[in-house]
Amino acid sequence: MAKAKEQFNWHPGTLLEMSGQYWQTCTLHAGVKLDLFTVIGDQSLTAKQIATALNGNPDGLSRLLNALSAMQLLTKNDNLYANTPAAATFLSKDSSQYIGFMIMHHHHLMVSWQQMDQSVISGQPVRDRSSGEAEWRESFLMGMFNIGMAVAPGLSRELDLSACTRLLDMGGGPGTFAIHFCLANPDLKASVYDLATTRPFAQKTIDRFQVSDRVEFIAGDYEEEPFPRPGEYDVAWLSHILHGLDPDMAAEVVEKAVSALKPGSQIFIHEFILNNTMDGPLFPALFSINMLLGTHGGQSYSQAQLTEMLRANGITEITRHPFEGPNQSGILYGTKS
Repeated sequence: MAKAKEQFNWHPGTLLEMSGQYWQTCTLHAGVKLDLFTVIGDQSLTAKQIATALNGNPDGLSRLLNALSAMQLLTKNDNLYANTPAAATFLSKDSSQYIGFMIMHHHHLMVSWQQMDQSVISGQPVRDRSSGEAEWRESFLMGMFNIGMAVAPGLSRELDLSACTRLLDMGGGPGTFAIHFCLANPDLKASVYDLATTRPFAQKTIDRFQVSDRVEFIAGDYEEEPFPRPGEYDVAWLSHILHGLDPDMAAEVVEKAVSALKPGSQIFIHEFILNNTMDGPLFPALFSINMLLGTHGGQSYSQAQLTEMLRANGITEITRHPFEGPNQSGILYGTKS
């Protein structure tokens, strides 16, 4: 049974607060884009010192720094600004837990969200990736690394892959999940299958974790090409790729992933999964709008829709894993008959 939705006490104050939340969003984005959290590091600096380091205006910087202090991302004592523990951990490039790439990916999406009304009326995307393609791709792929690092280490210990020897990470981007599945399972080797332009990012991550002898990169287009190694794998992992595709192409990609598996193998789909009435949870519902703005037919899918894609390709024993990740992501898995 679906959970009853909580009632919210709407009034002008709560509506205006929601309407102006983007002010905080833009303030955070500016801090990350200017890399001021890295500049501050473990020091306590004046606005003038930070402005000098960034070649910026002291008055403008002080306003941003004061707002970030009000947001509790910085502290201010005697006109000296310092990172809070959260900012030092997640917003400084000197930290292994830096998530700034995903924040910059969100920043690049903002213009299209301002044009949502146009997409809703036309049914067509308004986002164009052609401008700043290299910067966009870096923030997207390394943002995927940020998200993966928040999930993969723990999830690799939750999923029992101990009987598996070959894993396919379909559309695996920087390879974060494939790497951690291998780290948690000494007998496992993995293939990351993605576009050739993704290889430098994946190789950098593979080298960083010193698993080049166990994780390989296969260049290919899972939308346009048949998978080159059918029947070689005993587990397939599809994380956050189906939502970028229209229903027909998503079903075709599931078919290609299943074709890579031996009989009796498992397939896992990790997505922002909508409930079967399509009106929640909140993040998957909002994310479906994001796909309208930037893709031709991409969307968040419901559990029933994903289940049907799996069943149509001979997958049985389909189950929802109890895992719930950041932004309400979930996992469906089943077995190839």
